[in-house]
Parts: sequence; structure tokens; C-alpha cells
Amino acid sequence: MANDQVLTADQVIDKTRKYLNEEHVALVKKAYEFAKYAHRDQYRKSGEPYIIHPIQVAGILADLQMDPDTVAAGFLHDVVEDTNVSLQDIEDAFNPEIAMLVDGVTKLGKIKYKSHEEQQAENHRKMFVAMAQDIRVILIKLADRLHNMRTLKHLPAEKQRRISNETLEIFAPLAHRLGISKIKWELEDTALRYLNPQQYYRIVNLMKKKRAEREQYLEDVMKEVQDRLKEVSIKAELSGRPKHIYSIYRKMALQNKQFNEIYDLLAVRIVVSSIKDCYAVLGIIHTCWKPMPGRFKDYIAMPKPNMYQSLHTTVIGPKGDPLEVQIRTFEMHRIAEFGIAAHWAYKEGKAVNESTSFDQKLTWFREILEFQNDIANAEEFMESLKIDLFSDMVFVFTPKGDVIELPSGSVPIDFAYRIHSEIGNKTIGAKVNGKMVTLDYKLKTGDIVEILTSKHSYGPSQDWLKLAQTSQAKNKIRAFFKKQRREENIIKGKELVEKEIRNMEFDVKEILTPENLKKVAEKFNFSNEEDMYAAVGYNGVTALQVANRLTEKWRKKRDQEQSADLTKAISDLKTFPSSKKRESGVRVQGIDNLLIRLSRCCNPIPGDEIVGYITKGRGVSVHRADCTNLDKEEAQPRLIPVEWESSLNDRKEYNVDIEISGFDRSGLLNEVLQAVNETKTNISAVTGKTDRNKMAAINMSISIHNVAHLRKVVDRIKQIPDIYSVRRMMN
Repeated sequence: MANDQVLTADQVIDKTRKYLNEEHVALVKKAYEFAKYAHRDQYRKSGEPYIIHPIQVAGILADLQMDPDTVAAGFLHDVVEDTNVSLQDIEDAFNPEIAMLVDGVTKLGKIKYKSHEEQQAENHRKMFVAMAQDIRVILIKLADRLHNMRTLKHLPAEKQRRISNETLEIFAPLAHRLGISKIKWELEDTALRYLNPQQYYRIVNLMKKKRAEREQYLEDVMKEVQDRLKEVSIKAELSGRPKHIYSIYRKMALQNKQFNEIYDLLAVRIVVSSIKDCYAVLGIIHTCWKPMPGRFKDYIAMPKPNMYQSLHTTVIGPKGDPLEVQIRTFEMHRIAEFGIAAHWAYKEGKAVNESTSFDQKLTWFREILEFQNDIANAEEFMESLKIDLFSDMVFVFTPKGDVIELPSGSVPIDFAYRIHSEIGNKTIGAKVNGKMVTLDYKLKTGDIVEILTSKHSYGPSQDWLKLAQTSQAKNKIRAFFKKQRREENIIKGKELVEKEIRNMEFDVKEILTPENLKKVAEKFNFSNEEDMYAAVGYNGVTALQVANRLTEKWRKKRDQEQSADLTKAISDLKTFPSSKKRESGVRVQGIDNLLIRLSRCCNPIPGDEIVGYITKGRGVSVHRADCTNLDKEEAQPRLIPVEWESSLNDRKEYNVDIEISGFDRSGLLNEVLQAVNETKTNISAVTGKTDRNKMAAINMSISIHNVAHLRKVVDRIKQIPDIYSVRRMMN
């Protein structure tokens, strides 16, 4: 799964020949030919033919030895979204299963949303629901995201950060929960490179400095271990465990440690034939070197939820440095690398499901459907998912010894509702390790939890919603109140909706007609208006969401009236003097003689995409289209199209602030100043500072003519050794 190799279609098909029969290889080949024709006139941001992306996605799936339908869906995963091909066309040409997999990873492109965030949340929700029905959907999506991350350099910096952040929040944790470490580590390291390049390259530099010394040390250790194993006739494969930059970064950030304090920089992995040999090797390691207290973990006796199994121990090595050792069987190593994909692997055209408890290990996925039924808002759905599925986990025990997995920070209430709804509703107290605790006690891994219940309990308290951490517990508490306090919730919900309507400055009586209420209730999938009000009362849907739907027609009418006001405002603007128009280098399309000024918050320059905003009494203020100070939705009625006057762009100078980040060393600032002077650019101000990690930040104000001039300056600065990033600043 090397990230620097661009595979050809023939190479991908050759990979499938190693484990699929000829009939299935023919299906995969047919999918490639279909996708190649569908994407024939399309190109990626990098300028490459679009078909290269589906080929790489299918290649990643072939590396995981996925079944023929999944590899075929890898070739076809974008045809419905990006071409005129329909799902029915896929089903007719192939089969319903491939069509279902393609549909699972296809975004919702034909629905209009208020914001990009809302659209992404709905896309993710659709994917997770499809994934709960067939796990292969997410394996295709992970392969798609992995190749997109490998080619992220071709996108603008803002998109790089947004996609990287989404990768760290959703896709890398998913790969972890599915146990696919080969994909997880690459997603995390690549995302860090774009989100925090300074720390990424700093760790890379620190790792390079003593690499030869570390490699020699590990070689000596592995030779000594191999000699000991030969004495007891244990066959094993030894290797240095790869160090992942993101895991080092996390340990340094979360544990406030320096680079030289990270224990697992030196690590050896030992792979043997049987579980018996695993424990025998552990004994040999502990007789060779002294184990560090509290650093032994037995994931063979108690596997992780993602099916990972291994023995971990840290010992004081030959030179007194901490040395981490991982011991596992060949089968455990395969599952550690490929996770759930190892259970979906196809050999000689037949599915291999090697674990009878396979379905039980994915019960956490099935809960997604439960969330889908209980949460109306897609963004809330994603937030609950991040808490329940992607946060760090704790493992606690029932009095009978069953292991219950909960998100870190969970309390006895979460434990009670995880066991059963009725246990949760009847809870009156809890014991942890035999001692009474309060219901806000934070559970720790290894705790034995006993829930105390009473038949005479009146049910959960409203305060439990603040204490509970899992969406499962919160949803079941809300369901209880929904059932028990329906009348109260209807009254409360109606009051909240009316309040929101009044806040929007509409007449409540005019809006809340029986016809309008019935129509909106149906849009939210409620059978009547009382169910809708009750849902607002118990926080199943927000009052603002309902009020927005109810007032939709009236808000459109008000927007039209505001648009008419805007036409008048433009007419009034024509009376402003034009003395500043020529100075700005900008004109309003189709209108002359307007007062125009460049906004100082984003300092637009020729070449930037710009937009005009009609101010009260000060003419037109020009902003960059991506200016964060301009709320597009709120400002929409006063926005007008503007354009740069090319005749002035080569003569006029514009002030731009840039921030330069790099590794601090002697002479760095002088090299930066010299580089800017070489581009014949005036510098009006320079400041600089260095942090304790030897990272330099240089802020500079320069005078430039246009975007091309700025790009020339930035490209020249980036050529300087030890410079990590150059970015344009906003005030």
C-alpha cells in the first residue's frame, strides 16, 4: 500500500488474479472498462485523467484482498455522482450488490442545504446508515479518502485543512475501530502534515537525526533475541516496528512530553506461529531485560474491540533505554494490519469469515441504525457519533465478568442503559468495585460496576441528560420523558416555536395555520402537529428548525422585498462621488461613479475573487470572496458583483501581510529578507519570534501588484531550506 506508487489498471487486475478466480477477475475488469468510459472526458485538479483515482481506490481494495464486488465498486464508486450513469445502469450492467455498494458511497448531490457543514453531515449520515447494513461501504470510502489524502497537495490550503480535519475526526478513527492500521496510520500522518506542518516536519527532522544509531541498536537487540529463540527452537520473524509521526505528536501534545521521553521510539515486533509461543517469547524477553512496571498489556487474553491481539511489554534495553516489544502470531499480525478486511478477504473466489463471533464484534455498528431513528438533525447525529464511536474508550466489567465498552468519561448511567433500557430507568444508585459511588462518577478501565435498581423508582431525572455521555443513554432518557410527559412537552414545544417565530418578527397567528402546521409536520415525518410540538418539548427537534420551515414562504417574500430595497440602494449609491474609485482599482459591474473602498479585514488584491457589499453611507466595501468577516447568508441582500480594472493592476501597489513558519536557525531571517528583495518587492514591516520548540514565525508586510506577484514572492520564500509554510494573513 505504498503511497508514492501510481498503479495502472493492469497492475490492479494482476493483484486480484493472486486471490480471485478468472470469472471474478473478469467482473473486476469489466467494472474498470465501464468506469474508464464513464469518466472519459474528466480530469482531476492535478490535471491527470480522472480514471486514475478509481484505479488507485480499486488497487487499495485489492491490497486488502477484498471480494470481487467490492473491488468492482472501487472502480465504479464515483460514476453515479460525477457522470450521467444512474444506479439502475450499474445494477443492469453488473448486479444489485455492486449498485448498493456504489450508492452507499455516493454523496447527496441534488439536495440544496443551508451550509457546507449541513451537507457534509447528511452525506456522512447516509454513508453510516449504508455501512451499518454492509461494512464494505466504509472500506470503499476509506480507500477513496486514502487516495484523496495522497493527492491533497493539488487543492487550495483552506480545502487541505478542512479535508484533513474531517479525516482526523471521522475516517482515521473509523479505520482504527475497524482495526485497519495500514490505512489508519497513513491517514493520520498525512492529515497532520497539512494541519500542523511545523510540528510534522520538526518530528521528521528529530527522527532523522538519530535514525542510523537507532537502527543499529535495534539490529543488535533483534540478533540477541533471535539467538535466544534458536536455543529453545522457536521460529519467529523479527522486525523494527515502524514509528508513526502522528502517534509521537499525540503523545508529546497530550502527555506534555519531549521527543526523547517517548518510550516506543525503539520498538521490536516478534511474530510467531502459536499463542503458546507468544507467552514463551514473553518469558525470554523478561529474562533478557528487566520489564518496566505497569507497561505490560495482554491483548491476547483480552482483545481490543477492533479485534487487535498482541502482547505488549516495555523493558529496559541493553543501553538502559526503554524498548517496547510486541509479540503476536502470524494470524494476529494479519488482523492487526487489515482488521475487519481480513474477515472479508476472498481466497480462490470464496468468502472467508474466520470468526464465528464476527457479527457480535460489530454490534457497535448496528447501534448506528438506532441513532438514525432517534436523531432528526444530521449534524447532531454526527456529533453523537463522534462521542460514542470515535472517542477513547474504557472497558468495565459487570459483576458476572462480562466486558462492557463505553466512551471515556462515561458514568454509571451510561453503563445501566447499555445493559438495558429498564435497568437504566429503574436505577437508584451504583457500586463500583464494591463501594457506593455517585451517578456522576467517571468510570475507569477495569472497574466492576453494579447497578442498584428499585421497582418503585419514578424513572430518570431530567438532570441525567447532563450527566450521561453516550447518545444511547441520552436517547433512552428522552424517550422516557417523551412517553411520560407528552402533554407537558406539547405545551412547552408550542411555546418555544411561537417564541422563535416572534424573534423572526412574524405574526404568530398568520404563520400557525392548520394547513401550514400539517404540511411542516409531514416534512419532519410526524403524523400530526401535536407530535411535532412534543418532539420540540423533549429536544427531539429544535424549535428553530420547526420555525424555519413554518416561516419559509414568508421569509422568501421578505427577501424579495429586501431585494427591491437593494435596487433602490444601488440607485442611491450612484450619487456618491467617484474620487476613490480609481484609487481602489475596482469597479461595480455595469455601474460607474460609485464610491468604492477595499476592506482592511481581508486586504483583497488584483487576481483575488472579490465581492462588493453596500454599506450605509460609505459606498461599496470590497471583500475577498472567502473573507471570514462576511457572513454570506446574512449579507446576501446587500452583495453586488464587482471586478478588477486591469488597466490599473500593474501600476498600483497593495499591502499584504504574510506569515512565514520554519525551523529556527542562524541566518534564517536574513535569507528570507534577501529572497523578498530578489523579487523587487518593498517590505514595509517585519516582526519575528521563536518558541521553545525552535519554531520560527516571521510576520511581514509587503507591497505587491497582484496575485501573480504575491505567488512569485511566496514561491521564492518556499525555496529557502527549513521553511515549512508561507500563508497570507487576514486582519
